[in-house]
Amino acid sequence: MSEHRDDTRGMVQPGLMSMSLVNHIATSFRAGLRSAARLVMAFALLLGISALCEPDATAMEIAILKSSTIGAYEQAIQGFKATGPSNATYTEYDLQGDLEQGKKLARKIRASEAALVVAVGLKAALSAKVEIVDVPVVYMMILDPSKHHLNAPNMTGTLLEIPVERQLKLLRAFLPNLHRVGILSNPTNSASKIREAAAEASAYAIELREFPVNDEKDVPQQLRALLSTTEALWLVPDSTVLTNESIGFILESSLARRIPVIGFSPEFTRLGALISLSVSYGEVGRETGLLAKRILEGYRNLPGSPVPIERLKITVNLKTARFLGIEFPKNVHHLIDETY
Repeated sequence: MSEHRDDTRGMVQPGLMSMSLVNHIATSFRAGLRSAARLVMAFALLLGISALCEPDATAMEIAILKSSTIGAYEQAIQGFKATGPSNATYTEYDLQGDLEQGKKLARKIRASEAALVVAVGLKAALSAKVEIVDVPVVYMMILDPSKHHLNAPNMTGTLLEIPVERQLKLLRAFLPNLHRVGILSNPTNSASKIREAAAEASAYAIELREFPVNDEKDVPQQLRALLSTTEALWLVPDSTVLTNESIGFILESSLARRIPVIGFSPEFTRLGALISLSVSYGEVGRETGLLAKRILEGYRNLPGSPVPIERLKITVNLKTARFLGIEFPKNVHHLIDETY
């Protein structure tokens, strides 16, 4: 027994050899994982950088067709871009007041990848109506769009003017004692609208009377009749009545008779009108941009009637108010945007 040799001396026991191998493999595996993780992170970073460099796959093109390049249209377009789809690219087309050129440009837009068309001004809208039938068209900066039958199935837009009912409500709030109001207008252009306005005015205890002006030469006589029988003159957009020569005469004559003038632009207020109710061109663009955004986000049922502008601009001439002895109720002071 004493001479028996242990043949395992000097050799690594099998159990110990297995544990060493396992430890080695584990250490190598962990190192491999760390290298793989670094590789995955580097690859993900490269993918991220690549994604940043690639164009947005969801970007869309919006075509802006404008009747001409004037300040009012440019303000509206800037407003539109401020609230329109953030992932859109905008391509502008200027028909430069030429309806035939507008039709050519509309055909070019129709052949493009435009997802929506913005028609700025009447000629642009008419061109789009004729040539574009399978792409949504949103119009803006148009007076009385219903008069021009801008009611194609793929068309909608925003109103440039303020609905009469809303104006009457504001006039009643600012001038609670007002009851007789006169309007100078050409019956050929606005007879039906004046009748509708007169019917609505009765609900606010206001008698609205039209004094017809068939020619610019009729302005002095009809203005005298109006100033002698009414408590206020309400100006409405009418190219027969309002010219560069007549505006000053109308405002001066009204103030001389101590009759307040209600305008539709801050410029009238600056020149002496008591109050003006208007919408800013930028606000028209912003409201139109929101409408376009809803359409492109999947709102398929286009509004059948043009959408009114929510935010109005109310300007008052405090000097005129003091001259006329008019004090506005305190509960409307917060509605005033600008004073002169």
